[in-house]
Amino acid sequence: MNTLFDKIWDKHVVQIVDDGPTQLYIDRLYCHEVTSPQAFDSMRSRGLKCFRPGHIYCMPDHNTPTHDQDKPIDDPVSAKQVSTLARNAEEFGLTHYGMLNPSNGIIHVVGPEKGLSLPGMTIVCGDSHTSTHGAMGAVAFGIGTSEVEMVMASQCILQQKPKSMRISINGKLQHGVTPKDVALYLMAQLTTSGATGYFVEYAGDVVRSMTMEGRLTLCNLSIEMGARGGFIAPDEVTFAYLKGKEYAPKGEAWDKAVAYWRTLKSGDDAVFDKELTFNAADIEPRITYGTNPGMGIGITEAIPATAAEAKSPEQGFRKALDYMGFKAGERLLGKPVDYVFLGACTNGRIEDFRAFASVVRGRRKAAGLTAWLVPGSWAVDRQIREEGLDKVLEAAGFSIRQPGCSACLAMNDDKVPAGKYCLSTSNRNFEGRQGPGSRTLLCSPLVAAAAAVTGVITDPRTLGA
Repeated sequence: MNTLFDKIWDKHVVQIVDDGPTQLYIDRLYCHEVTSPQAFDSMRSRGLKCFRPGHIYCMPDHNTPTHDQDKPIDDPVSAKQVSTLARNAEEFGLTHYGMLNPSNGIIHVVGPEKGLSLPGMTIVCGDSHTSTHGAMGAVAFGIGTSEVEMVMASQCILQQKPKSMRISINGKLQHGVTPKDVALYLMAQLTTSGATGYFVEYAGDVVRSMTMEGRLTLCNLSIEMGARGGFIAPDEVTFAYLKGKEYAPKGEAWDKAVAYWRTLKSGDDAVFDKELTFNAADIEPRITYGTNPGMGIGITEAIPATAAEAKSPEQGFRKALDYMGFKAGERLLGKPVDYVFLGACTNGRIEDFRAFASVVRGRRKAAGLTAWLVPGSWAVDRQIREEGLDKVLEAAGFSIRQPGCSACLAMNDDKVPAGKYCLSTSNRNFEGRQGPGSRTLLCSPLVAAAAAVTGVITDPRTLGA
């Protein structure tokens, strides 16, 4: 015990039900357009109001187009979900950042960048990648629609307390290896179910040296190992990132908050249900070859020759390779790429655009390749332009789209055609995730950029990354 998870969880316990779940107080609820409509409808039918509306923030992101946002949305289902969220937020008195609002974007990008997500908080959203906010030193996790309603009505939720796991990555990362590669490496080692039932605390030299953007990427992918969530103890990197943010404490309140945040760490005598340690030197730029995020390899490696080597059931392993059009034992370097996607709540932040631009600077987009470069928020878009990255990208033949979840999932116009290969910086490579029949290979912004200028899967280190 005496873990950071215990400290935050226990501080938010309202009551413990005998032989049942814990009633946990929730500091922040985020709502997007996909998983909230039924919750609002049920609240309305029961004559309920939101218990603490000031703790709830809404914004559309999954269905928003990444072009012509000033025009009506073509798809009727997407249009209805986006407009319904706006109406519900107005009716229930909730803060709503709609399309083209300067504060709009992907909810898991906007929360941290505005200082809405703070250390020591409990944070939930009807979206599995809520684990992203754990990078701030918060206990953050995704919930179902009925639980969204529960939090709206009571600012509490019923939850079984997860087990605790600490994953430490020590040493120094090789040149060209990013936090995305670290996460993909962990998934391959643990598999997509290796952390099921656990809440993961990330620690070690590598994690401490990560920027806040890198930590957000790492925590975002916790769910892909089966974890309930993942988080990182706050430190000077966290405080520097939050200082001056719109919703962060100010003045004396800031000093008081930081003093408390400094106590948010696992004790030297902390006991975890499971501990794992990895060596940074073992990690190289990564890429996936299959249809779950755990089916990945180092970019210079070959696809596993057997299902056992891939830590995958035989039938699933063969099915995945058939779907992807790959063979066991072959290498991916040099294989043609049709699409490249930079963005999502995994890699849609300013640091990701800087990394992509660093590779394509002075080069040209490969002929015939389609590239979608999608900022995670309008704030990221503004920073891209302030830093002149837009000029670098445009000179290389790329254009920047408008913020949204985009090609992370096929709920908007950005769909990859059947049979086409997309190198994607998003978080999932399931069958049809980016469009019916699409083939997704997950990677870092550096790997994506290298393919974008060569037209084939390329080790970014060979381009100076």
